[in-house]
Amino acid sequence: MIFSLEELEKATNMFDEARILGGGGHGTVYKGILSNQHVVAIKKSIVVIQKEIDEFINEVAILSQINHRNVVKLFGCCLETEVPLLVYEFIPNGTLYAHLHVESCHKSLPWKDRLRIAFEVACALAYLHSAASTSVVHRDVKTSNILLDDRLTAKVSDFGASRGIEIDQSGVTTGVQGTHGYMDPEYYHTRRLTDKSDVYSYGVMLVELLTRKKPSMYLSSEGVSLVAHFVTLLNQDKLSEILDEQITEEGEDEPKQVAAIAAMCLRMKGEDRPMMRYVEMRLQGLQGSDIYISGMEEQLGDLNGQTCQGGDAGVGDNYRSRQYSMEEEIMLSASLQR
Repeated sequence: MIFSLEELEKATNMFDEARILGGGGHGTVYKGILSNQHVVAIKKSIVVIQKEIDEFINEVAILSQINHRNVVKLFGCCLETEVPLLVYEFIPNGTLYAHLHVESCHKSLPWKDRLRIAFEVACALAYLHSAASTSVVHRDVKTSNILLDDRLTAKVSDFGASRGIEIDQSGVTTGVQGTHGYMDPEYYHTRRLTDKSDVYSYGVMLVELLTRKKPSMYLSSEGVSLVAHFVTLLNQDKLSEILDEQITEEGEDEPKQVAAIAAMCLRMKGEDRPMMRYVEMRLQGLQGSDIYISGMEEQLGDLNGQTCQGGDAGVGDNYRSRQYSMEEEIMLSASLQR
């Protein structure tokens, strides 16, 4: 659907600052009320440069092909400005990041909601990677790009950096984009973007859900990143030292199982990480879903066997820690775009 600039200016009260919902590397998002009283979110570019135009066009091209309950819906755009304005469904409950990182005196999301949200994001990524007409790599999976609706249903958003990969290709070589703390080290080093780059970022998101610590800012007392510290404690069977106390009280054994899934996603080599479809099925099983039918265990085994050969078997804790430490030194010294 094509919107006029006049219509969107009226909807946002001339892009009033009071209507700002948030923003990121690709623009500012405003709350808009259309003439039919329908509430929408309108994304406006911050800077008019060719890169921004290309990324907005890219987002339209990708989202126009996608129809999934856990991906934010694109209603249309306005082509009267240098950079197109994008009009999305309005998601009223803000970001997963904001819900997780509330003030310490307030309770964060209950464990059951965190587990369900993790499952819903996995569903969306599995769809993007394998069910859409062209495989789509999001390239910036993080909690601030996961929106929550009035029922706390997850909606993956911000596809400005995303790339489509043809079915007959395993990946594409491209410039590095992403967010420090969430970015796949293998992609950073090789510039080779694959669906396994999203899997790594998703693993970081799982760690954030489990710990309520911020991947982009966290440093342990030893000066290592959240991912490195998490993996080390998991290998030493000391996971309780880093888990959010709230979920240790609510989650019983489930957080440990999710931690194991996170560790699989965080393997250094992309080929050793699981596919998102496998992660989706594992999390579906943890929720005790009625859809988790007999025989799924065999499917899981097949899926995992296809993507995780070798794994970490026989690799010592010290070696794994050194791996993460070397990656950190390079990543921390890098100046990233987002």
